[in-house]
Amino acid sequence: MATRDLKNAIYPQFARIGHAVASPKRLEFLDLLSQGDKTVEALAEQAATPMKNTSAHLRVLREARLVETRREGTFVRYRLAGDEVARFLGSLQELGRQRLTEVESIATTHLPDPDGVEPVTLAELRILLRKGGVTLIDVRPRDEYDAGHIPGALSYPLPELKRRLREISKGSEIVAYCRGPYCAYSFEAVAWLRKQGYRARRAAQGLPEWRARGYPVDRAPQPRSRS
Repeated sequence: MATRDLKNAIYPQFARIGHAVASPKRLEFLDLLSQGDKTVEALAEQAATPMKNTSAHLRVLREARLVETRREGTFVRYRLAGDEVARFLGSLQELGRQRLTEVESIATTHLPDPDGVEPVTLAELRILLRKGGVTLIDVRPRDEYDAGHIPGALSYPLPELKRRLREISKGSEIVAYCRGPYCAYSFEAVAWLRKQGYRARRAAQGLPEWRARGYPVDRAPQPRSRS
């Protein structure tokens, strides 16, 4: 009876996590928050979701203690409750890749690699960065780059890439990375760069996967507050 009482009490607690992630939009919000803290307004815009619905989804995630909040002036910023949440999200995506053939089929349909070029693994990227001769560009929004980026990466948000192209030398190979394996930014960046005659490839994964491997992460310096 003691064992049954334990099971009856503990599994509903685990089910709280299951309920919280049993929504495509809430998974997307967790994915966005794995890039850095964001306001409700930013999450609503980036996930193309009405503010009211965004707030409701965040409330569920907060009740399951997957996200936390902090106040910044008049804004409330959301963040993942811990690195273990990011690892859980990564494991969930990996399980989906391994068990659901639809995942890779959808990814291949919507995110074809330009010219069939093989992506750069994170392990290969580390070697390339150590050797030099590669230009690493982060094509995520600037606030995500500031919150955390791969050391040595240059910030070139996708909307700015075309007008800033002359800043990038053709003398070295370019590697572009963004939010993760299912982020379209790096696919679009590499396809456009290759059309302009650059040697470019995308990283197979993004910053969350880089961080999960224990690799170092840089952050933009925070401005000093005026006393």
